[in-house]
Amino acid sequence: MKKWIIVVALLVVGAGGGSWYYLNEKSQSTTAQASTMQFSTATVQKGKLEVRVSGSGNITSVTDTDITETAVGTKTVDEVLVAAGTTVASGQELVSFTDGTYLTAPAAGMITAMNVVADDKVQEGKAVAHIKNYSDLQTVVGVDELDISKVKVGQGANISVSAFADQTFTGTVTAIANEGTVSNGVSTFDVTVHFDKSDNLKIGMTAEASILTDSKDNALYVPVSAVHKNGNEKFVLLSQSSGSANVSTQGQEQSGQPGQARRQGARVQTVVQTGISNDNYVEITSGLTEGQQVVMPTVKTSSNANGTSGMMMGGFGGGFGNQMGGQGNRAWRQQGMSTNRGGMSTNRGGAN
Repeated sequence: MKKWIIVVALLVVGAGGGSWYYLNEKSQSTTAQASTMQFSTATVQKGKLEVRVSGSGNITSVTDTDITETAVGTKTVDEVLVAAGTTVASGQELVSFTDGTYLTAPAAGMITAMNVVADDKVQEGKAVAHIKNYSDLQTVVGVDELDISKVKVGQGANISVSAFADQTFTGTVTAIANEGTVSNGVSTFDVTVHFDKSDNLKIGMTAEASILTDSKDNALYVPVSAVHKNGNEKFVLLSQSSGSANVSTQGQEQSGQPGQARRQGARVQTVVQTGISNDNYVEITSGLTEGQQVVMPTVKTSSNANGTSGMMMGGFGGGFGNQMGGQGNRAWRQQGMSTNRGGMSTNRGGAN
């Protein structure tokens, strides 16, 4: 009887041990497969870096206004000299009065309405006619409050029009609103951009203007997400193959001077100074040289026992990772590393 009990006990222990071994091995295998850290690099490039501010709106006429009588008192119309639908030049006579004076066109355009006939009485402020110019066009676009300080009258712009997807128009900023419009806690300001040429364009079409606010030739630049902050210090992580001067072991004091570096595992943390930036790239004014390889934020792929997988972005650890979330661009600008929304372009090696 005792022998039988011992045999049963041994079988139970063996089964338990086998189960533990199997589960432990499975757990380790699952853990090993649970996450894989993937690193990518980007090359420090040199070329033309452009900073643009974008906004969208509709096409309107530069001239779209009532033509009113400004003289004090009452006048009598002698003769109406043009009819609605007539294209007129700036200063052209439109209506004559019995006192020998004339009402003239304030700008070139088409008379879309004529509101008087001979012998009508016209008082100061009366809208005698309406003029609109269909060949002298502009677009009024909304620009974010974080970007409006960069926009100046006279700056050039590239304009895309939805109806002409394969064509780019050019224009110039002619006016900037002094007051903004608030929506969902964000203010935008109207910026007027005049088309240099408006062939085939129609009033009311939707357009997006990309205004050039800054540009630099032969600039060194890296992707925005490659630059991180630690307090007031900005730095990038270089791959060891790039090499770096003044390398010290991680955790030692460093001067914070551009080019000063320290090792961080398989990477070298290097202090940099930055210049202009757009949505995609930021200028490096000191600390790096052309051709070096900067390490980009990590991509973690993960899988579970059910075979499903996922991916998420990760920082570089140590509290230094620049978290690039859905509001990354806005947060970046609020840190003083100004960038701009949409329509940003960088010319690599001088080419678009």
